[in-house]
Amino acid sequence: MGTNRLPEGFLWGGATAANQCEGAYLEGKKGLSTVDVIPAGKDRFPVGMGKMKMFECDKEHYYPSHEAIDFYHHYKEDIALFAEMGFKCFRLSLAWARIFPNGDDAEPNEEGLKFYDAVFDECLKHGIEPLVTITHFDVPMNLVKTIGSWRSRKMVGYYERLCEVIFNRYKDKVKYWLTFNEINMLLHLPFIGAGLVFEEGENQEAVKYQAAHHQLIASAKATKIAHEINPEFKIGCMLAAGNTYANTCAPEDVWKSIEKDRENYFFIDVQSRGEYPSYAKRMLEKQDIDIKMEEGDEELLKNNTVDFISFSYYSSRLTSADPEISAETEGNVFATLKNPYLKASEWGWQIDPLGLRITLNVLYDRYQKPLFIVENGLGAVDNPDKDGYVEDDYRIGYLREHIKAMKDAVNEDGVELMGYTPWGCIDLVSASTGEMKKRYGFIYVDKDNEGNGTLKRSRKKSFYWYKKVIETNGEDLG
Repeated sequence: MGTNRLPEGFLWGGATAANQCEGAYLEGKKGLSTVDVIPAGKDRFPVGMGKMKMFECDKEHYYPSHEAIDFYHHYKEDIALFAEMGFKCFRLSLAWARIFPNGDDAEPNEEGLKFYDAVFDECLKHGIEPLVTITHFDVPMNLVKTIGSWRSRKMVGYYERLCEVIFNRYKDKVKYWLTFNEINMLLHLPFIGAGLVFEEGENQEAVKYQAAHHQLIASAKATKIAHEINPEFKIGCMLAAGNTYANTCAPEDVWKSIEKDRENYFFIDVQSRGEYPSYAKRMLEKQDIDIKMEEGDEELLKNNTVDFISFSYYSSRLTSADPEISAETEGNVFATLKNPYLKASEWGWQIDPLGLRITLNVLYDRYQKPLFIVENGLGAVDNPDKDGYVEDDYRIGYLREHIKAMKDAVNEDGVELMGYTPWGCIDLVSASTGEMKKRYGFIYVDKDNEGNGTLKRSRKKSFYWYKKVIETNGEDLG
């Protein structure tokens, strides 16, 4: 081998989500979406968990998604900046309620469809391949209120309808699709991940896994429809990844780490291998959870597996079998012990570039399907000068080390990797905290946590650094 080059045609780019960047939350006949009722501040987490019911917006809260960074009105300018960096690929998501405002409408909303036509056309004009997430933490609120969102089997039909419309409409513009963003997130943030709200005293785990089954069926149906409409389509699944390390070499700790990883692999095992793994069947049995399946479900899953595996990677995790050891960090929504060998970001996420290489190898060993890193990055507080320029060497350092690890996985280990789209290539609203100050982008957006600012875009130091990385296909990491 000896080479340390990435393949020609490697898809360099960046990633966003409609609910965190579009804004214009009721413009163009868009309906209300789950994210539109999730406030910033202390109530965000209880609402995101499905423990606090908030089905409408009120005057007491601030809702960051309503304007976000207003990509809806700035998409031409933003895509031109991505093109200036040399993006080969732009990962974005569709707002379901922009296409079907209530989710169950008889006809799709033409204004919403035209908006995405315009976005894709703008990408293609600049030679940028769209990578589209069909559902990224996004359910029309009407479906939450009327049928309980993904706890209902009816959701499969509504999702199927959405897929038929978008696959037919954009079949000549979009080749790469992801069915659900971080599908395993519904176990951790059920309202954000799947629009689930729990009633007092019900078996929450049973509700979550039944909803998961409905999403897995919907994903298989999407894959089937996609390949029928355009055999050139490539359909992927998407996992919030990051290996769980054992706290010590005690076999109990090692076993605990395997169990933790399986919680997340379960979804991808089904989407990639086409059946419920035996460990998941046993786990559901032990918890007395009976998944209601319909005739033909197992066959559908088996015959419609995904073409590639995509994932987000921010950090690794650490677990112990000892209940006394509980020095957990606040890193994201995945509880983890503090790893003494790693530094952490300002939000407690542990920085582990080698963990990315480990994750790539584990996923490739497990599935033998092409992989795609569709989120990776460092959330940090940026201090711009008067022109909006940010000296973000900390972000460059984080990305440089992760790209090196990614290249090692490809060149030293033989992992098949399609591309790399760092998260929040332009500053956007944080999904977990609702903040603007937790920034990831190469492009600074003038807006603060309270919603004040001009929305002016400006290039950070990392913008010019990443441009050089793409230009040299990852050879010049500066």
